Amino acid sequence: MKKKNETVKLIAVALVTGFISALSIYLILPSSTITEREVIIERSNETPVMGAAYMYNEDGEPVPLDFTVAAEKTMNAVVHIKSKRLVPDRNFRSRPHPFRDFFGDEFFDNFFGPGQRQQAPNQPNEPRYQMGSGSGVIMTEGGYIITNNHVIDGADEIEVTLYDNRSFPAALVGTDPNTDLAVLKIETDGLNYLKFHDSDATKVGEWVLAVGNPFNLNSTVTAGIISAKARNINILREQYAIESFIQTDAAINPGNSGGALVDLQGGLIGINTAIASPTGSYSGYGFAVPSNIVSKVLEDIIEYGTVQRGFLGVMIREVNSALAEEKNLKVGRGVYVDSVTVDGAAEKAGILSGDVITSIDGKVVTTTPQLMAEVAKKRPGDELSVNVDRKGKSKEIKVVLKNQQGTFDVITKEVAKRVDQLGATFTELSKEDLKKENLKNGVQVTRLAGSLLQQRTSMKDSFIITKVDGQPVNKPEDIEKILKDKTGGVLIEGKYPGQNSMQYYALGLDS
Repeated sequence: MKKKNETVKLIAVALVTGFISALSIYLILPSSTITEREVIIERSNETPVMGAAYMYNEDGEPVPLDFTVAAEKTMNAVVHIKSKRLVPDRNFRSRPHPFRDFFGDEFFDNFFGPGQRQQAPNQPNEPRYQMGSGSGVIMTEGGYIITNNHVIDGADEIEVTLYDNRSFPAALVGTDPNTDLAVLKIETDGLNYLKFHDSDATKVGEWVLAVGNPFNLNSTVTAGIISAKARNINILREQYAIESFIQTDAAINPGNSGGALVDLQGGLIGINTAIASPTGSYSGYGFAVPSNIVSKVLEDIIEYGTVQRGFLGVMIREVNSALAEEKNLKVGRGVYVDSVTVDGAAEKAGILSGDVITSIDGKVVTTTPQLMAEVAKKRPGDELSVNVDRKGKSKEIKVVLKNQQGTFDVITKEVAKRVDQLGATFTELSKEDLKKENLKNGVQVTRLAGSLLQQRTSMKDSFIITKVDGQPVNKPEDIEKILKDKTGGVLIEGKYPGQNSMQYYALGLDS
């Protein structure tokens, strides 16, 4: 009896398997082999179910989770940016771009487009043009647009195309390479624009939309979630680069740069800036500059022509178990202060080398990007409430930020341009240090990496500058004042610590 039951089971299994196999064969047959079967397509007139998940609108009312409202709000405010660059010789790759190494040649050429000749190929001395493409976001009714600096970097002509296909020439208002942001202006009114939402209030796992023009596909919307916050991917090559990206898995591709990352209310929470990919196309990771940093950059550039950036005046690194053991720290998380700049904001406020910064303005700080992002939202003269752990004791310190030159003054666009061109960091020497070096005046170079001084001279870190073009230098801002309208050759005089002989460096400045 048992054997008979097993036989029945085997027969049943065989019949089911045979039926499934026959059905599978039928389903994969080409449509041309189906000649006598009627195909019925049904459409339901019933109201579709709007899902079980809910969110809250701007009035605090619960509404079904839906992307359509955010998409409609955003698409009208996201623009297509085309840039045109003159490439004076055939080998236009000889002009380096900071993003080429990160993305690779194939991606870079896909993003910016190959150099396009405007003249016949039998005229080798005629100029070549390189075309770029990206996205931007309208932020005011009067035509101010935020985008990425690398989208328009070096452009001779910039054209903006709106969602309704109207095109306008755009003027470059200002740039901030440290955050890879730029501000454009088009002359028209009555534009749709986005409002800033608080990027600090966003949470990992929250739904977001990315809107831009990938591969020249205008007004493309993709959805994903926030995968991480305060992410540093070391893509920006600037000396004072600020990377505290929102990471998202919304699909971002070449052409999305400068486009909008929005929440489900259609509020701007970030500007899409980069992707991490071995191929140059979407691989699951996109990165956006948080809106709280974007809004500060936008406001500064519109008001001052350049970003007013506050400096804390510290050299820092993140606390981990190895550092905690090495330095015998009493806390396992935070940002460790390696050293403080002489006469900098931190030193003036009483922050010491060996302190561990644990929060800024009540916000917990555990990584370097978090700390840099908080400081980046402030201007010189703004006060920060900094909590530090000092040998196991918590201490709150009020710090008034200074500018790059060690003062509280507003930096003009002209001075900022010269400072950016020179690129080095200078620190005022104390009276004790000057006496030790037998000097009456001088400013020390504390960082040369990536600067014009490093590129065009053999100067090393720690060099003490005493004179520039024969004029005495007492503090960092003296250098900027001397070089403000200077072009051509400049003679820098000074010495290295512990040496008696004076050294001289000749530097050529661009016009």
